[in-house]
Amino acid sequence: MRKILISKVRVSTLSALLVFCCAFALRAQTATPDAPPASSFSSPGSTQEDASAKKARAALDAMVQALGGDKWLNQQNSHAEGRIAGFYQGKPTGATVRYWEWRTPAAERTDLTETTKDKHNWSQIFEGKNCWEITFRGKNPLPKDQCAAAIRRHDHSIDAAVHVWMKQPGTILMYEGQSLAERHLAEQVTLLNADNDSITIQIDAMNHLPLRCSWSWRDPVYKDKDEDVEEFDDYHLIDGIQTPFTITRLHNGDMTQQRFIFKATYNAPLPPEGFDADAVAARIHK
Repeated sequence: MRKILISKVRVSTLSALLVFCCAFALRAQTATPDAPPASSFSSPGSTQEDASAKKARAALDAMVQALGGDKWLNQQNSHAEGRIAGFYQGKPTGATVRYWEWRTPAAERTDLTETTKDKHNWSQIFEGKNCWEITFRGKNPLPKDQCAAAIRRHDHSIDAAVHVWMKQPGTILMYEGQSLAERHLAEQVTLLNADNDSITIQIDAMNHLPLRCSWSWRDPVYKDKDEDVEEFDDYHLIDGIQTPFTITRLHNGDMTQQRFIFKATYNAPLPPEGFDADAVAARIHK
């Protein structure tokens, strides 16, 4: 009797083991081979990402309205007069120049002088990928590093973010919460395009005006990552458009330049030579 009992227990145990093995084998057959472990992060297109993109777009839309809405969006050109102060390793050099600047969506021209008189001694013209410096010696291309910096600044500006990046397919908008920018509480938004390039904009949480715009790029020689920044302050309402009268530029955390605007206008007549480097060279050469 004892032997029969032991035998039944062994048969039951063996049956249970066979059922377990069959269930395990069936699970292994239906599972996806080499399936990655479940992640706690939301995948693209998830509700969390959509909420972030909507919040980022709302912050950018509020920024555009604060800047002037349709007037800011539809401006044809802008003109500014002021003074530029130079910095080296974050410290002022003491050198300043007076400048006159004209901008359109496609080109930029800056006339400069080191005197206090309204005489334009030399000019810099940026149009597309061409960068010219015109002096009494004639027209010459700007050094490659200066030209590349100007093109990056144009391609990562607030204007470019709104007029170009936000309309490009594949651009991702990310709302990154609140942070401090120049002692102001700011909403931080990053735009990431299909080329893995990005612009980060910090927007004043109170009046929705842009405070800071930054972008990173890899040095072609040393291969390390650099960061350029533009900061905006002292806004004035000009022709229905909010205009920063102080613009500070930084490179890897060091201040490189400050621009102080005395006068600004929008949709104003361009100078007779416009962005024609040869015509400007002929005038300055005289």
